[in-house]
Amino acid sequence: MYRKIARFLEEWKGSTHRKPLILQGARQVGKTYSILEFGRTHYENVAYFNFETNPRLNKTFEENISPEYLIPILSHIASQTIVREKTLIVFDEVQLCERALTSLKYFCEDAPDYHIIVAGSLLGVAVNRASFSFPVGKADMKTLYPMDMEEFLYACGQEALAKQIRESFRTDTPLPSALHDAAMRLYRQYLAVGGMPECVMQFVQTKDYILVRHTQDTILTSYLNDMSKYNNLNEIKKTRLAYDNITVQLSKKNTRFQYKLVKKGGRASKFENAIEWLCLSGIVSRVYRVEQIRKPLENYRDIDAFKIYVSDLGLLCAKKDLTANDVLYMVEELNDFKGGMAENYVNVQLSINGYQAYYWESGRGAEIDFVIQREGRLIPIEVKSADNTKAKSLKVYIENYSPDYAIKLSAKNFGREGSIKTVPLYAAFCI
Repeated sequence: MYRKIARFLEEWKGSTHRKPLILQGARQVGKTYSILEFGRTHYENVAYFNFETNPRLNKTFEENISPEYLIPILSHIASQTIVREKTLIVFDEVQLCERALTSLKYFCEDAPDYHIIVAGSLLGVAVNRASFSFPVGKADMKTLYPMDMEEFLYACGQEALAKQIRESFRTDTPLPSALHDAAMRLYRQYLAVGGMPECVMQFVQTKDYILVRHTQDTILTSYLNDMSKYNNLNEIKKTRLAYDNITVQLSKKNTRFQYKLVKKGGRASKFENAIEWLCLSGIVSRVYRVEQIRKPLENYRDIDAFKIYVSDLGLLCAKKDLTANDVLYMVEELNDFKGGMAENYVNVQLSINGYQAYYWESGRGAEIDFVIQREGRLIPIEVKSADNTKAKSLKVYIENYSPDYAIKLSAKNFGREGSIKTVPLYAAFCI
């Protein structure tokens, strides 16, 4: 399946400033597949080492981690010669071997001609342990997310539609109504299936939502197991409680995260480590409230006010135990959840495109779902789950800050309303 990460990997390979690459991301987002597919098509051979399936590999790195020492041993283990610039070396689940990650420093300094990519599902958690020696400045880093809406369209054989959507976004020209309706159906399918590559592949091949749900449940179980396996003993229960409650809070009218809703009497001091673990693992992401609309937005965030979104829409639906038909037909029972689900979807697309998003509130209750810096400009984004054209909060924001333009995402077709760029939800990947 088409993944945008392939383009990044090609640029990395051809860069004169290339360093060893650390590819991180949550479990099951396709890290290993993407690396191996890239290796097979761009190198003469791939030397693959997995520290989870072969724990004895750790011993190789105990005595000496210089490339001169490691390369002959790794060649022997892989049963193939590792050749400079012609072999792709892959360390998978590298969070299980801290010395292997530290060795990247010496590959960068002493043997830059070796092409090496390391991957890990919980690297964010691992490198924040006090004992972890991270190769600061000696490695390139990239985060892989689940498939976005555009990759989903490609997987479904809708490449031409994806290109038309991009053109309509660029020109603010409505799609023909038949194509718009088809794209909205595909958007709702994406909400139910999500972007986990295995789930997308199963859906494309079988259209069996029950099979997809089984895979989603398996992934959720693996996340719960990680919370036990890679977490402080005292934090396991808190982390699970917080994770379970995130989807509940997305059903509230005010989706701002509240500790007291996790557990009666809950407060930041009790659950902030659990939230941090979830963010570092890539399972969720946090969007802070911004107090002033000025550059850089980071300087004006309120660290005590934030929203939390999960990393994948399909997993969100599975966690809420929503049937595919509930989502495909947006049944009335979902009315309280539609807004939070649409917000979560947009946050996923923005994260994949590399944005650090914030949200904004006025003193009188107006709220903008996302504010991003796009092409050097601060752009507000309002999210509506249906074709509701009212955007009172957006008007308040425009009156206060006069942005170059604003984006309103909804079920409506492409268009322009003064300074407001109307964008259908399925086109959020274009932002």
